[in-house]
Amino acid sequence: MPRIPFDQLPSDARVWIFSASRVLSDEEQKRLLGDVDAFIDQWGAHTVPLTAARDLRYGRFLFVAVDQSVAGPSGCSIDALVQRIKVLQQAIGVDLVDHAPILFRRGDVVGRVSREEFAQLVADGEVDLETTVFNNTLTQIGQVRNGQWEVAVSKSWHAQAFF
Repeated sequence: MPRIPFDQLPSDARVWIFSASRVLSDEEQKRLLGDVDAFIDQWGAHTVPLTAARDLRYGRFLFVAVDQSVAGPSGCSIDALVQRIKVLQQAIGVDLVDHAPILFRRGDVVGRVSREEFAQLVADGEVDLETTVFNNTLTQIGQVRNGQWEVAVSKSWHAQAFF
């Protein structure tokens, strides 16, 4: 089905955000995006093609989204996406599916630490309510576009969990 440009998805499009454990090299980015494009081109739910798109940000955040107004993803099609990403992470040698780590910004550098390490950074005063975090739990493109993805800790679930 049609793979469309990411910016053409409607605000209510369903999104999955995968974060790499490190910044991907140019070659790894090309391989990842090529493989995801090939997957999207044949992606369907119960034989109904899905209209989908992908985006890669900061060389490490992969967004895959589906326009649900055309056809929504099924549990099986979502499982197929996650399985494809797991195969890719092994091929590239980078973790993409583990959602437990906290990703945050220190200047231009994106840090990735365990929840325990993040809690220690908070206790040590190295992270505060103004620190920028990435909220990879969002489910709609509109949330990303409205600035709810890359936000201050105070505006994310991180505030309740760590402060």
